[in-house]
Amino acid sequence: MGKFNLSQNVKLIAVSIMAFTSFSATAHGAKPTINADAAILVNADTGKIIDKFNEDQPLGIASMTKMMTEYLVLEAIQKGKLSWDDTYKVTDKVYQLANAPGLSNVPLRAGEDYSIKELYEAMVIKSGNGAAIALSEAVSGSEGAFVKKMNEKAKDLGMEQYRFVNASGLSNYDMLGMHPDGTGVNDENMVSAEDMATLAYRLIKDFPEVLKTSGTNYKYFRKGTDEEYLMKNTNALLEGRAYSYEGADGLKTGTTPFAGSTFTGTAERDGVRYITVILDAKDQYGTPSSAERFIQSRELLEYGFNEFKTAQFNLDDAAVKGHTLPVKDGVESKVKISLNHPLKVQLPKKDINQAPLALRLDKEKVDANGELIAPVKKGEKIGELVFESNDGEEYILDELKQEKKVSVYAAATVEKANWFVRSARHIGAFLDELFS
Repeated sequence: MGKFNLSQNVKLIAVSIMAFTSFSATAHGAKPTINADAAILVNADTGKIIDKFNEDQPLGIASMTKMMTEYLVLEAIQKGKLSWDDTYKVTDKVYQLANAPGLSNVPLRAGEDYSIKELYEAMVIKSGNGAAIALSEAVSGSEGAFVKKMNEKAKDLGMEQYRFVNASGLSNYDMLGMHPDGTGVNDENMVSAEDMATLAYRLIKDFPEVLKTSGTNYKYFRKGTDEEYLMKNTNALLEGRAYSYEGADGLKTGTTPFAGSTFTGTAERDGVRYITVILDAKDQYGTPSSAERFIQSRELLEYGFNEFKTAQFNLDDAAVKGHTLPVKDGVESKVKISLNHPLKVQLPKKDINQAPLALRLDKEKVDANGELIAPVKKGEKIGELVFESNDGEEYILDELKQEKKVSVYAAATVEKANWFVRSARHIGAFLDELFS
């Protein structure tokens, strides 16, 4: 369980005061103005934080809770503990909550059998609360046991500021007195913006198939039966929707009086993907706004796609003339070097031409003057092309912060010259130095 202690009944006054802010960018550009309690923009491929605001504060997440439920269901499928064709018989608890007025749901019938696939799609696409609770029971036997698993998994994924109290994201006081064992009636699901981004990152990396479902705009539940129900995705960034955004395909919205309007979004363009998190979005007057979570997510995504670019660097960028290096005591005095692939680094567009690159040679393969020592074999790794950044980069997980580099290889073989040739060269070099 996360390391925080926060009242579930009132939000910190400080959060409300900070709700209107312009992102404190790690890179300069057209920074969006964020009206929310917290927000973050992350590169979904590297985990690098592009921008953030109040990202460590645990706040209500409402139905974004279902992202953790999705993770555990997909993990159970992967491990063979469940299959998509397995069936679940609706319990009285699930029946009541799946048909409760005012709650987001796909209606489920008492005692009816539903496949895991049907329940999963109802949860991901329509944000069905009853379906989420049904899946928690299918995975762990009870929602209470499942909640323990949720908090354990959060720790395993590297999350730090979190508290899961149910599988659906409902406020416990809306669960008709049937909140999970071990939790209180006033408890709420609470996670920081950075940890929601971490969950999204791990969900996409570990189970990329989640995006096919979360990106589904409309789908019929039990089409062709008397239970036929048109499920409409709650994500308004999807194609054809009110705030349609090119490349958007997930992940999850959330709305409760406690959490306000929240959204974890993602979009991919030209092979680059970003993750955004908005917690308790507000309009210009400070009023909670469902629309603003999508508007502000669009602005964050635009900032990422417009202001940053994945640059490719090669030996020319490191000022390696002719792609050759001198070889001491070799039959040839130089050797060609090469890369298997360019060094790729995502940077603010304005910084690409000033990228700090260096050719770092293996210390065991060069002499005191920095020359390669013969013999050199074709294909031998002789060093690395390194991006030497000092801009204070931050990542959602410390383990993702790694030096950006690619290996440099010898493109030809240079054998060591024989004793006579080496001696003649040394004598010639001595005479040149003496008479010069």
